[in-house]
Amino acid sequence: MKTLFVRLVVLMLWVGCLHAFGQSNAGSSSAQFLKIGVGARAIGMGDAFAAVSDDALALYWNPAGMALLKRVSLTTTHSEWFAGLSHDFIGVVVPLGENALGASATFLNSDEVEITTIQQPEGTGIYYDATDMAISLSYARSLLEVLSVGISAKFIYQKLYNESANTFAIDVGTLLDTGFKGLRIGMCLSNFGGEMKLDGTDLIVPYNAGGNIAITPDVEAGLSTQSWPLPMNFRVGIAMDIIGSEGKSIFSSESNRLTLAIDGNHPTDNVERGSIGMEYAWQSLVALRAGYKYNYDEEGMTLGGGVKVTIETVDLLFDYAWADFGRLGPVHRFTLGCVL
Repeated sequence: MKTLFVRLVVLMLWVGCLHAFGQSNAGSSSAQFLKIGVGARAIGMGDAFAAVSDDALALYWNPAGMALLKRVSLTTTHSEWFAGLSHDFIGVVVPLGENALGASATFLNSDEVEITTIQQPEGTGIYYDATDMAISLSYARSLLEVLSVGISAKFIYQKLYNESANTFAIDVGTLLDTGFKGLRIGMCLSNFGGEMKLDGTDLIVPYNAGGNIAITPDVEAGLSTQSWPLPMNFRVGIAMDIIGSEGKSIFSSESNRLTLAIDGNHPTDNVERGSIGMEYAWQSLVALRAGYKYNYDEEGMTLGGGVKVTIETVDLLFDYAWADFGRLGPVHRFTLGCVL
């Protein structure tokens, strides 16, 4: 079973490497909400999180990181997106020795919008909304003391008024601790799966084969829509503690930690992109973060911070991130976490 799992991981990452030599195909994939990052901690570090994933956010960024958890972890994130959209994520990870199980759900919802037509430009009195959803189940395992692998199976669903589409996908990742000054290397292939094709009652139209309704009555016919692939992405990241525990960082400190992380991304529907981020933590109680995203259309600098409050044996985590989206304005993200 372990051998089969390793071979699957290697195959998925090999496919991702092949796509890394492709070209830009902007606007050629569906389910764009899958590309919205989750977690104020990761966002504050500029999305440079593939090799940092050591909490419940690993469910999104690199499922292999779940194997590093020693306690049950729960996280939930909310952000007000553009154009009246709201983006939410909730995930839980349960460690089981060398193994870990996890589950997560992602939602992108719109407010109700009134339908307008050429004849009724002020509104028809009929409203519609849009919903995107992804539900995943994840598994991770420590194969060696320094290497972990993880995989997530996802159900993806999109609905716009009376039309909907759904498919399945897989995320697979690895996380390696090199043993050199806390240097970690993470890789993750996301959204490897089927295609999305809208279908619904609004695509049913009357059709008259003879062209004369007096001779041949109308029959119901269906408009055909095109299938679109998912926005698959291959992510590689490295992270190192510049300041931290003795033997696991460049400079030793018992109360301070400074982590530097760099990620490179190749999405199948766009050009290669990069990000760099850092996190400073004092006594594991207070954290400050900053990052920068390179080669994105509007995204750039990110900032954030967080605090941890311990109540008996329960740790409560509060994180915030600010991300610059250029002409679109900033986006604020709030994350609440719990470690039992």
